[in-house]
Amino acid sequence: MILGGIIDGLKGSKNARLKGTVVLMRKNVLSLNDVGASLVDGVGEFLGKGVTCQLISSTAVDPNNGNRGKVGAEASLEQWLGLPPLVTAGESKFRVTFDWEVEKLGVPGAVIVKNNHSNEFFLKTITLDDVPGRAGPVVFVANSWVYPANKYRYNRVFFSNDTYLPSQMPAALKPYRDDELRNLRGDDQQGPYQEHDRVYRYDVYNDLGEPDAGKPRPILGGSPDKPYPRRGRTGRKPTRTDASSESRLSLLEQIYVPRDERFGHLKMADFLGYSIRAIAEGIVPAIRTYVDLTPGEFDSFQDILNLYEGCLKLPNIPALKEIRKRFPLQLIKSLLPTGGDYILKLPIPQIIKEEKEAWRTDEEFAREVLAGVNPIMITRLTEFPPKSTLDPSKFGDHTSTITVAHVEKNLEGLTVQQVVDYPGQINGWLIHLYLHLLPSIVMMVV
Repeated sequence: MILGGIIDGLKGSKNARLKGTVVLMRKNVLSLNDVGASLVDGVGEFLGKGVTCQLISSTAVDPNNGNRGKVGAEASLEQWLGLPPLVTAGESKFRVTFDWEVEKLGVPGAVIVKNNHSNEFFLKTITLDDVPGRAGPVVFVANSWVYPANKYRYNRVFFSNDTYLPSQMPAALKPYRDDELRNLRGDDQQGPYQEHDRVYRYDVYNDLGEPDAGKPRPILGGSPDKPYPRRGRTGRKPTRTDASSESRLSLLEQIYVPRDERFGHLKMADFLGYSIRAIAEGIVPAIRTYVDLTPGEFDSFQDILNLYEGCLKLPNIPALKEIRKRFPLQLIKSLLPTGGDYILKLPIPQIIKEEKEAWRTDEEFAREVLAGVNPIMITRLTEFPPKSTLDPSKFGDHTSTITVAHVEKNLEGLTVQQVVDYPGQINGWLIHLYLHLLPSIVMMVV
């Protein structure tokens, strides 16, 4: 503290230093940190190849650098070597101190982060406290993977968590924003894109066929009358025989997805855990179907329920729930059954967990239809009794057997004609649903 005060005094400003904190997550595999990578990064830190940050001014410009915001001196993260690498994945917090005179450099609006380690890390936030001229802290929200600096052709810049309209963007930050947009669009990158690239750009579906193998297919999207569908651009090389078609991936290659958009370690562990559990729980039904009289078919509703229940049922003990909740490894946690589940059985669906017959009620049927993926099947009823538009030669007489007595008991005192004629003035519509699997019309009130 005394030394810092002496240095600040020599620089002629009591605000020559800004203190902040950096929150990041080290490289991890599922729910475990890559301890080997952390040790290698520790060696690099010892040799002076650490993580550095440089503040960029949002108010003071540098005329010798294209009127961009002035850039401060590099500041290294403190205590990296003092913190042993954690075994389980989690956040690490580091202090950082910037040499920054607010009177000369203004208020910081962005920060350059350079990773001189050998492995990437996930940067969450950088926070500056007690910045003169600011009512509160300056926060830079990153939520992005930062790879070693030698993998980038540009600096990784993160902007403060302040919102601006384009016309209100500080002039000192605008060139940095333009650079960031150009990098995200991939204007200067032809591909093929690597894991560390950050290209967000659409492309047409020109990789469906294999022209080199004599199996060409037309390109989907990109035409004036059919601009869609689109896919994310990958930048792979064109095929040898057709320059407009992109080469396809081999079975061992992964399609390019920006690293920030991939599953995080918790979601990936959850996904893999439930996948393994589903495979394990599906082995017994799969084997049983080969010795069944009707393989591959359900003979009764009880056959369906047997997928979820039977065998040994785990007791519903609160202590076991608490242990599972506090278990550090998400992959193992996803594999552990919960209280009330049956061993080697699929998880019981929520709709039948409390009442096995709940799925058969009219209310549940209506709820599932309204929450479904095909709203075109639902239309407002404009005449009563309803008439089907199905082919009478295939589905028979169109005369509906639905009567007023069937409907009005659910209309809360209204008549069918009132609901049909004045739907906008009544709290409810009478709608009908076409079921292609059943040659009939089902009606409900909403």
